[in-house]
Amino acid sequence: MTNALLHPFAPPNKPESDYLNIVRGEGSLVFDSSGKSYIDGIANLWLCQVGHGRTEIIDAVATQMRQIEAYHTFAPFSNGPAAQVAEMIVERSPLVDGRVFLGCSGSDAVDTALKIARLFQQRRGHDGRQIIVKRTNGYHGTNFGGTSAQGITLNREGWGDLIPHFIEVPHDDLEVAATIFAEHGERIAAVLTEPIQGGGGVHPPVDGYLEGLHRLCEDNGALLIFDEVICGFGRTGNWFGAQTFGVTPDLIIFAKGVTSGYQPLSGVIVSRDVCNELEEPDFLLRTGYTYSGHHASCAAGIANIELMETEGLVDRVDNIGSQLRSGLAALKGDGLIESWRGLGAIYAAELGNDAVSARDKMLSAGVILRPIGTCLAICPPLVITDDEISRLIDTMADALR
Repeated sequence: MTNALLHPFAPPNKPESDYLNIVRGEGSLVFDSSGKSYIDGIANLWLCQVGHGRTEIIDAVATQMRQIEAYHTFAPFSNGPAAQVAEMIVERSPLVDGRVFLGCSGSDAVDTALKIARLFQQRRGHDGRQIIVKRTNGYHGTNFGGTSAQGITLNREGWGDLIPHFIEVPHDDLEVAATIFAEHGERIAAVLTEPIQGGGGVHPPVDGYLEGLHRLCEDNGALLIFDEVICGFGRTGNWFGAQTFGVTPDLIIFAKGVTSGYQPLSGVIVSRDVCNELEEPDFLLRTGYTYSGHHASCAAGIANIELMETEGLVDRVDNIGSQLRSGLAALKGDGLIESWRGLGAIYAAELGNDAVSARDKMLSAGVILRPIGTCLAICPPLVITDDEISRLIDTMADALR
């Protein structure tokens, strides 16, 4: 095997032969090249809501590709799958009268949302409103905008000068955010936040925090952007985290769970107020991607959403969460973990020390979790069975003893 492939978030000097080669998936299980099975406790990478190997999505994509694989949606072109998936997304979101701008990945959707937020302010004559307020521990992809917006210091280092006009606030201190608005309110374009911070360690918001951010934005003419790349499409027990927390933002970023990873697809749901500004006569929205509205990706999104509806996967989250909370509480009671946090179907077990060795022990025992600093992240497919959850918890206990 050659070393031509350069892996993301990995040491470039690690040889290809040292990586685990995943070749097949079925439900909540994946299989390596030797045939060994693993419970996928991180849903690929926070995204495979409907589980692996779903022929319904595979067939929908194949059927679409036999007609046409893709054609761009720059004016004057469009296509049925793109229009349909956009409609299905807004209908399930809190922005039911909004519109959807489609892309390919969470990273490009973050950059699109940042551009739209600044564009909105510029078009309203607020040329000085360029500041984006971000939170410590926030993860917003790895494009230049998202890297600049990250609240994870290590991910910002080594790239040289990043994009200016970002101000970071603590992820759990609303008073600091209020102080920033008091000092810079007339220059703030938007606040960017995940409803539950995922890649930064699975941090749910403290009580009243998201509501407080919403008030600060409303009172100061700033937009509120929810990065729901992880939370969106059922992960928190509703279609979107905004619904779980009862806070309606101006822009919602989505990706991952919209297709459960069967095809790359992302986007930004744009509220009616922002759309009204963009829909002024003679205005041309000068942004987009070659694959915006990709036929086959949109077909995957349609089939994925239909599967989630048919199988009641959003409603299943309560049961998954109940079992995970019970298991994590037992681990804490036994002194095997320091604490746990999370809600819905996304959690972190805090170990108090580097989590890589625990991840490796669990991997050897056939369970995949993701180490983030001193915690193990748990984010299973929404089709995970009760027995698989029990095995996941038992394997974690064995690895930590």
